[in-house]
Amino acid sequence: MKKILVANRGEIAIRVMRTAKKMGIKTVAVYSTVDRNAPHVKFADEAVCIGEAPSNQSYLLGEKIIEISKSLDVDGIHPGYGFLSENADFAELAEKNNITFIGPRSKAIKMMGDKLAAKDAVKDYDIPMVPGVDHAITDPKEAVEIAKQIGFPILIKAAAGGGGKGMRVVEQEKDVEEQMERAISEATSAFGDGSVFVEKYVTSPRHVEIQVMADTHGNVVHLFERECSIQRRHQKVVEEAPSAVLTPELREKMGQAAIDVAKSCDYVGAGTVEFLLDADHNFYFLEMNTRLQVEHPVTELISGVDLVELQIKVARGETLPITQDDLSITGHAVELRVYAEDPLNDFLPSIGNLEVYKLPVGKNIRVDNGFEEGMDIPIYYDPMISKLITYGQTRDEAIQLMIQAIDNYQIEGVQTTLPFGRFVCEHEAFRSGNFDTHFVKKYYSAEALESLHSEEAKIASLLAIKQYLKDKELIRLPIR
Repeated sequence: MKKILVANRGEIAIRVMRTAKKMGIKTVAVYSTVDRNAPHVKFADEAVCIGEAPSNQSYLLGEKIIEISKSLDVDGIHPGYGFLSENADFAELAEKNNITFIGPRSKAIKMMGDKLAAKDAVKDYDIPMVPGVDHAITDPKEAVEIAKQIGFPILIKAAAGGGGKGMRVVEQEKDVEEQMERAISEATSAFGDGSVFVEKYVTSPRHVEIQVMADTHGNVVHLFERECSIQRRHQKVVEEAPSAVLTPELREKMGQAAIDVAKSCDYVGAGTVEFLLDADHNFYFLEMNTRLQVEHPVTELISGVDLVELQIKVARGETLPITQDDLSITGHAVELRVYAEDPLNDFLPSIGNLEVYKLPVGKNIRVDNGFEEGMDIPIYYDPMISKLITYGQTRDEAIQLMIQAIDNYQIEGVQTTLPFGRFVCEHEAFRSGNFDTHFVKKYYSAEALESLHSEEAKIASLLAIKQYLKDKELIRLPIR
C-alpha cells in the first residue's frame, strides 16, 4: 500500500495521515470548497476539491471519491469516522474497484449497522442483552403490550440509529403512541429508515465500550475499555480509559464478549463494541460501531498501540503483530471533545471565527486538532474543533492535567465545551468515579457553570488585591 486517500476532513484526516506518513505511505486529501485552506489539505501529499460545502455535495459523494482514487492510483481509502465510514455500499464499491477499504468488509458494516440484525447475529454467543423485542415494530399497541411485559420505563430506538437520534425514553403507557411517532419520524429523517424497536430502559446506566481489532487470519484481540458516560443529548463529550469501576474479572468478561461479537460477523479491522453497565455492574450488549471511534486516543495512550497503524496493517492482509497476552493497561487517559458549542445555551452550535486559537502544550498532553487561528467554524459539519487528551500514571493525575490543559487552551471568537470539561473534571461525582449517563441531567446547568465562574473570579480578585497590597507595602519599605 503506497498511497492512501483519506475520505474525511479536520482532525481525524490529519490523525490518519500522520500514521500513514510514519509508515512511508503517501496521502491524498479530499476537500470541499469551504475547506480549501484547511490544515488537512496542506498536510496531505496531494489534495483534490470534491465539491461544494454541504456534505451531500462533497464528503458523501462515494462514487466521486472512488473515481478520484482510481485517477490518482490510490491503493486504499481510510474513511475516518462519520461521513462514509459506516456506509456498506461505499465499502463494497471500493472492493469492486480493487481499492482496499481500510475498515471492515461491507457485510459486517451492514449487519452491525442494523441494531436488530446485530442482536440476531450475537444471540448464539450467550451475550447478555437488554430485555426487549428482536423485531421492528410500527404499531403503538404492540409497543404498549411489550412495555407491560418488560415493565416501564422503556426505550424506543431506531433500528438504524446512532448519536441519540430516533431514541425516546417512555415512562408511562399514555405517552407511548406520541413518543413512538416522534421516534419513527426522527429515524426516517435521519437514516431514511423508520424501523424502531422497544427494549427495557436501564436506569442509572454507565456507557462502557470495548475496543477490538481483528485481522483476516481469524485473530481477534480487545484493547480494554473506555468509559463514555459523560454525555449530552446521548452524545459523548468526555471519555476515559480505563473505567474507574471495572474489576479485572469484569474487564475480562466484557472483553471476551466483545471478541465474540466481532467473531459473529467475521469482523476485520478496528471496531468498538458498546455495552450498558447497570448499577449492579451487570452488562448488556448495546451495539457495534464498525469504524475507528472519536475517543480512540485514550486507548492508544493506555495500551501503547497505534490503532490506525494496525488498521492499515490488517487492511494489507498482515497478521496482527500482537496477541491478547501482549496487551496490558498502563496509566490513565482522559479525553475532552472540544466542540464549538455554547454550554451556557443548551450546547447549541456556536459558529464564528477563531480570532485567538492557541493549543496547550506539555508532557502527556495530546491535541488531535483540525483548525488554525483565523479560520471560520463552518456551519455545514459537526462542530467539533479538536480533541484534548491527557495522560497520567493515575486517574487523578490525568484529570488534574486535563484541568491545567483546559486553562492553557486559548480560544476566542466562539463558545466551546472547554468550560464544561473543566466543570466535569472538578465535580466530585466524576472525581469519585460515582457517575452514570445522567451526569449532565443530575449535576449540570448553565447556572451551575456560571456560579463556578463567579467563584473563580472572586478568588482571583482576592488574590490580585492581596498581591497588590503586598507589593505596595514593599515599595514603602526604606532603602538601606
